[in-house]
Amino acid sequence: MTTDDNARHAEKMAKIKAARDRMMAEKQGEKGLIIIHTGKGKGKSSSGFGMILRSIAHGMPCAVVQFIKGAWDTGERRLLTTHFGDLCQFHAMGEGFTWETQDKARDIAAAQAGWAKARDLIRDPAIRMVLLDEINIALRYDYLDVSEVVAFLRDEKPAMTHVVLTGRNAKPELIELADLVTEMEMVKHPFRDGIKAQAGVEF
Repeated sequence: MTTDDNARHAEKMAKIKAARDRMMAEKQGEKGLIIIHTGKGKGKSSSGFGMILRSIAHGMPCAVVQFIKGAWDTGERRLLTTHFGDLCQFHAMGEGFTWETQDKARDIAAAQAGWAKARDLIRDPAIRMVLLDEINIALRYDYLDVSEVVAFLRDEKPAMTHVVLTGRNAKPELIELADLVTEMEMVKHPFRDGIKAQAGVEF
């Protein structure tokens, strides 16, 4: 790279930095966010647990309510309950996917119990983040009333509490309410090539 190239690059980066600094100076507000991770791609729960680990790293009390995967022995559950139980409450309320239980009444009861626990955790102003893992699945199958969930998050969530909702097929009413929505797109997945779910990747 020549001296002229370096000079042009430095000038370009200086302009970008000045523009970014102006933009960041205007962003001073803080609030508890409603965050949705949805879509057919992998990474919805993984991203939610990443946020939980960030909360722990900042010394912020947090909590997890699992609506579907409760019966699974997952790596995140082991890590959080074994090493960070003082900062992160973990409640595995689900009993597996609906095709495993094959009992709609039982699935509804499990989802309702999970939502009751979630409301208690969200109402606690000491808890800064609550991850509602796979709640979108419970809502998709109408095990929970989406209007009740929306009304609670809108009217009762403490102002500085972050709530993360994961799972495919997020309801439009939740997407409308949310502050941050990410849709994970699937480009390739090893399951299609006969590779099963593996420890450290899927659970």
